[in-house]
Amino acid sequence: MKYIMFEDFSGAAVPVIFPSRINFDEMREQMPYTTALSAGYITLTDEGVRCHGQSKSLQLEAGPDDAAIIRTKFEDAES
Repeated sequence: MKYIMFEDFSGAAVPVIFPSRINFDEMREQMPYTTALSAGYITLTDEGVRCHGQSKSLQLEAGPDDAAIIRTKFEDAES
C-alpha cells in the first residue's frame, strides 16, 4: 500500500492510504488539500505500522512520525 500525508485545512496531518497500483501523482491530483507533507509505502508488521520509501514524482519521502500518526488515526476510529 502507498500513502500520502497531507496537511488539512486546520493544519492537522491527515494520511491517505491507497493501493500500490495507483501512482502517487494521480492520487495527489484527486485530493483537495494544498500541502502534501510526506509520502511513501505502508506495511503492517508484528510491531505495527511501518512507513518507508519515497515518492519520486512528488519529491517526498516517508516522515519519521508518519507511522505514529497513522496508528493514532486507526486507534481513534476504534473509539
